[in-house]
Amino acid sequence: MIAIGNLFEIPLLSAIVFLPVLGAVVMLLLPRDNKALVRWTALGFSLVVFVLTLVLWFGYDRAVGGFQFVEKTPWFSMLGASWHLGVDGISIVMILLTGLLVPLGILISFEIEEQVNVYMMLFLLLEAGMMGVFVALDLMIFFLFWEIGLVPMYFLINRWGGENRLYASVKFFLYTMAGSLGLLLSIQLIGITAGTMDIVELTSFWPTFQGDGGQFLGIGVETVKWLTFLAFFLAFAIKVPIWPFHTWLPDAHTEAPTAGSMLLAGVLLKLGAYGFLRLVIPFFPEQAAAFAPVLAFLGMMGIILGAFAAYGQDDFKRLVAYSSVNHMGFVVLGIAVMAWVYGILYTNGAAPWLNLEAGTVALPDTQSAIIAANGAVLQMFNHGLSSAGMFLLVGALYHKAHTRDLRRMGGLWVLAPVYGGILIFTSMASLGLPGLNGFVGEFLVVRGAWPVFTLATLLSMIGLLFTGAYILKALQRVLHGKPAQEWVDYHYRHHSLEISLREVVAMAPLLVLFLVTGVLPNWILPMINETVTRLFGG
Repeated sequence: MIAIGNLFEIPLLSAIVFLPVLGAVVMLLLPRDNKALVRWTALGFSLVVFVLTLVLWFGYDRAVGGFQFVEKTPWFSMLGASWHLGVDGISIVMILLTGLLVPLGILISFEIEEQVNVYMMLFLLLEAGMMGVFVALDLMIFFLFWEIGLVPMYFLINRWGGENRLYASVKFFLYTMAGSLGLLLSIQLIGITAGTMDIVELTSFWPTFQGDGGQFLGIGVETVKWLTFLAFFLAFAIKVPIWPFHTWLPDAHTEAPTAGSMLLAGVLLKLGAYGFLRLVIPFFPEQAAAFAPVLAFLGMMGIILGAFAAYGQDDFKRLVAYSSVNHMGFVVLGIAVMAWVYGILYTNGAAPWLNLEAGTVALPDTQSAIIAANGAVLQMFNHGLSSAGMFLLVGALYHKAHTRDLRRMGGLWVLAPVYGGILIFTSMASLGLPGLNGFVGEFLVVRGAWPVFTLATLLSMIGLLFTGAYILKALQRVLHGKPAQEWVDYHYRHHSLEISLREVVAMAPLLVLFLVTGVLPNWILPMINETVTRLFGG
């Protein structure tokens, strides 16, 4: 809660969730022929939400730690569900990322001309769904917002996407729904068993639950736990997406409108990784530890094969899409380390304290897990920034040149030097150049994973090598060489290929954060580290 004077208090988290919903309703009430009013009103709502996320960020007390700004109200007592919201150092980072990217996406969406009211309504509803997942401390609330985020993205791709938008949107919907069905059934099973949907209560209750005589509905409790674990795993693996559950991603990214791709890569993929951190590892420590080597293998394969696939693309946007599989593989590898060590410590009843800032000495595996977990969360944030920036730049070029074919490009730096400079800077951040944000998260993951999954980490360096290869390939194809005559004619006789002022304004906050996070990562790492160490008993 935040107090305004002494007159009343505002439930901050509920405001962050429902203000975009209010904005969506307003979108439908505004006159359809006044597109400028609709655009600026949508941007205004998203900026107010961003300000509230800043209030949340600066109001969070790291000295106290744990869940803060908690709201809890009875809601669906028959199912043991309540309106229970709260944030910790992991969720607040994701909320800040979402609050930043949504107004940038809306600003880029000013180029949308058809059914602007409906488009902006869907965009704001998408923000509400994503925010709801990050603040939910009740499984029913979590699932409700998990599904709310699916529907707007489906329609954004289906209505405002590219030539193959129908195929891509249906594939996206079916893949996500396939995982959601198992997730829903598992949530219901856990709720029936425990008599509560409260995530905080279940974190301490569900891992030790043994049922009545070791049976539940005639099935062994351990079997039930494995089934629910696998259902959770599948739902979140599809969302990340973890190789080989990733095949929906290139099509959805390629066909989505520019702003849709920004949020799909920047935030929606992080919902899956967040589900592993918030639910899978705390609820199923033993199962997660047993499955951790498999998860590390899948993360390694995503890093390697995602880079190979990206290198093989001639479609600029599809190349960037496959890069998400590559970069999110590091997040998966960090989560695998955390799952392995957390599960072992839980089984042994040990959870030693380690604080990276204080430099407290602890067991090597615990230290590695905390470093890897810090890296995984930071990589989620950093990839959200760099992937959104890359998709913005691809869309900026496509909107003018009407092609994403790298074979037709070349020499555009001569025609669009500002665009070229921004593209190189953003590409280096995505590449993981030391001094920029992409380096810090991946370095922490590799440092933490090396003592635990040495072979997987070593093989992942193949993917890291080809990350540089596909980034440099894209830069060479787009910017270098002699410009084709068609682009010279287009640039001078028709329209400039140079990046517009509106697109530069949308890129500016991302460029600043690329540099600041790369040089001074401690503006964000202590927030993450407080919660990670607490998960390990600190």
